[in-house]
Amino acid sequence: MDVQIPDKLYFKIGEVVDLTGIKAHVLRYWESEFSVVRPVKSKGKQRLYRRQEIELILYLKDLLYSQGYTIAGAKKKLREKGAAAGHAAGTDLSSGRAVRLLRELRQDLMRLRGSLKD
Repeated sequence: MDVQIPDKLYFKIGEVVDLTGIKAHVLRYWESEFSVVRPVKSKGKQRLYRRQEIELILYLKDLLYSQGYTIAGAKKKLREKGAAAGHAAGTDLSSGRAVRLLRELRQDLMRLRGSLKD
């Protein structure tokens, strides 16, 4: 199942429901269970998901619904995947990588702030 995610910075929860087929109350529950699913919230407290979170939600959907993992099993799988990705990428946040990530985050926040002013 290959979902085409539009090229946007942020998606409202209704858009994520349409893209993933996961109901809104399930997405909110997953936020409480999986620390990696943390959408930003607008001033109006509306959840705004990024592409990476949608990809993660699709991965979780596959783990839980297709592969039959439990919530605990999916958490373990995510930890293993995160550790493997960090090891493969040689994650060293003392390097310039952390600075790049923070700059990218700042740019995203500034764009979001600008869009909220409109």
